[in-house]
Amino acid sequence: MACRCGAAGPAAPCRPISQYVLKVHSRCDLSCDHCYVYQEADQTWRDKPVRMAASTVRAAAARIAEHARAHDLPAVHVVLHGGEPLLLGPAGLREVLAELRAALTPGVVLDLRMQTNGVLLDEELCRLLVAYEVKIGVSLDGDRAANDRHRIFAHGGSSHAHARRALALLRRPEFRGSYAGILCTIDLRNDPDQVYSALLAEAPPRIDLLLPHATWDRPPRRPPGVATPYADWLGRIHRRWVDDGRPVPIRLFEALTSGAGGGTEAVGLAPADLLVVETDGSWEQVDSLKVAFHGAAGTDLDVFAHPVDEAARHPGVAIRQEGLAGLCATCRACPVVSRCGGGLYPHRWRTGTGFDNPSVYCADLQALIATVDSAPGPDRAGTPRPGDAPAPAGAGGRGPRSPGIPVPRSAESVGDRAVDPAADRLLAEIVGGHGGPWALDVLAQTQLSITRVLLETWRDITGGSAAWELLAELDATAGDAVGAVLAHPFVRPWLVRQLARRGTPDVDLVPALAVVAAVRAGVEAVVEVPVRGGALVLPALGRLTVGDERAGEVRTAPGGLYIRVGSVSRTVPLDGASTTPTGWQPVRRPPIADAMISIEDVDPERDCYGQPVAPTLDDDAADALGDTLALARLAVHRDVPAHGVALDAGLRAVVPLAPDPLAPWRSATARQAFGAIAVAEMSDADAMAVLLVHEWQHGKLGALMDLYDLVDPASSVRIPVAWRPDPRPVEGALQGAYAHLAVTEVWHARATADRPDAQVARGHLVRYRDWTREAVEALLGAGTLTDLGERFVGRMGHVLEELRADQG
Repeated sequence: MACRCGAAGPAAPCRPISQYVLKVHSRCDLSCDHCYVYQEADQTWRDKPVRMAASTVRAAAARIAEHARAHDLPAVHVVLHGGEPLLLGPAGLREVLAELRAALTPGVVLDLRMQTNGVLLDEELCRLLVAYEVKIGVSLDGDRAANDRHRIFAHGGSSHAHARRALALLRRPEFRGSYAGILCTIDLRNDPDQVYSALLAEAPPRIDLLLPHATWDRPPRRPPGVATPYADWLGRIHRRWVDDGRPVPIRLFEALTSGAGGGTEAVGLAPADLLVVETDGSWEQVDSLKVAFHGAAGTDLDVFAHPVDEAARHPGVAIRQEGLAGLCATCRACPVVSRCGGGLYPHRWRTGTGFDNPSVYCADLQALIATVDSAPGPDRAGTPRPGDAPAPAGAGGRGPRSPGIPVPRSAESVGDRAVDPAADRLLAEIVGGHGGPWALDVLAQTQLSITRVLLETWRDITGGSAAWELLAELDATAGDAVGAVLAHPFVRPWLVRQLARRGTPDVDLVPALAVVAAVRAGVEAVVEVPVRGGALVLPALGRLTVGDERAGEVRTAPGGLYIRVGSVSRTVPLDGASTTPTGWQPVRRPPIADAMISIEDVDPERDCYGQPVAPTLDDDAADALGDTLALARLAVHRDVPAHGVALDAGLRAVVPLAPDPLAPWRSATARQAFGAIAVAEMSDADAMAVLLVHEWQHGKLGALMDLYDLVDPASSVRIPVAWRPDPRPVEGALQGAYAHLAVTEVWHARATADRPDAQVARGHLVRYRDWTREAVEALLGAGTLTDLGERFVGRMGHVLEELRADQG
């Protein structure tokens, strides 16, 4: 069939295009470090409009319809993509979907699909997508640790719970018809059995396993001495999948099966049948080409001036329609070329030879084909019919349940409410109930999960050691002990600082963590621990001053430690003995019965607050601060008991700040150091109580925002606030308002009590109440909060209304 593309004279023949990707939004609310759009060679996204204009959608729909009718195509397939397409919101999506449906039907069957990270998916959007018959694929890389290795927010927070919430919505009977499946990008560091179990537990209609994008210029990660690590990784899942009776279609495996025919964009010799429309209306080739070089996917054509036929004749598209003839000589001579098809086109790129190369995954594809061929054929009687929901993985005891946030059973079952009950309960407790033991445990487990992911990354950088082996063994046999050590507030700041140095670490904390974990587990061990700044530091235990030695040997034993560094040898009792060895500075604890709080003035990583911390306190200063903290805690319980419960449930360390005569009332929180706050030394317990409540609000909200996105991360809006001369970013305004809400509660309690300073408290109450009310109103009117953020701030307003003081 000859096609005319608007040029004079006869046009070269081209195959019709039936698949289109519309980049309806060019930004994303996650910051995945393996994303080919933002993290790879092509950075043209920076010059694109944030969202596709209605006129562009209309022009693209008209071009697709024109092409489909000219070529008598029975159906076309359109995928809404990004960036993140859900950032369009319900109204924006409705406009796009209505335009596509109006242009292409009747006469052409329109298969509409969407690929999303699921963060913003809610019941309203699900109803809209079901109404327009849109199939939804969600990106999920496995269990929490696997997924959060890459798919995280810009602030480092987890997206795992968001994706699982979206998948739970799609499993509901009324939305199940729009559930297309799960897309999972492979990372060799993730355990394939656990990934398979985690994906299967979401009951997907289909699973897509994707090789991470790479080229010969930028090869994929490969462990030393392993020839085909990706085939080995995928082979483990394939064997498991076959043993399980192929309970769900896995696209890659089915495409590589002998006799399957056709293949996919990633494998097989089927002609390329896909074009991309960018937010500005540009026609582009397959967008994974962005891994090759800047501008690799471009065509210099657009939907306004150029029909589909002309874009299909672009050399980059045309060569991928030539099948075997479009491959390099090596591939054409390969006996399995009809199966792998040379691999994904972008994976063939090499400077100098362009795409005229085998895939950078060539050896893995050949090995994986051999694995597929060696497997027994499918049991046709037991093969699920299309649309059948597979049974959840783990029913036979294979693979552990994915670690992560405890979620009530109802939040995982079909027929949930659109609002995750765990999220609803957590927000209610944090806002109205201030956070009890359950809520604080959820936040703490979130923070621990992030720390574990960072620690695994550190392990990948530094390699193994005896200390790592001990820590891993203890994690398997005494996991609670290791968890308690990793929850120490200053482990994560150390990891963040070291990882930011990109391979040039200045100290390894793992040996010290292994020692402390062994102590907590009651296990005897011998570990060599590096010396830092003339001291051997054991987090949450103490510090031994040893001079300028490089390392020391620490032997754990029941009731204590034996430390030898050069000529210094000390036995350190840990069983409450009154004697303190020379040079040993234990972590101090204020005189609070059954308290978990420590005064942290020995850990070097405590210096993470952006303002000077105090040096190690002498005994008198430490005792004075401990007495003030004990009285301040009692004051919090007296004024607002719910805040006292929240402090007891989550606060673990108080860091003394360096004195400043010009600012005696100072306090701080570090986002990475959950469970710790910093305060200036003072003797006024009532003042200290206000600072504790204020800063612990920041700590709770920061951890909550690592779990749920309350603010649109793409927003650049700034909000004027009464407590600062400069307008604040939305998240900063929210943090301030939430902290001042708690302070308002404290002053309300003092203003309405029979106290000699009630009149002074009344003045503070009015000021903080007004500040908070103005900020709440501004936040609700800014249009930059997510749905959860709207509910959270709305509840803040309700709490504030309950604090009306008659005297105010």
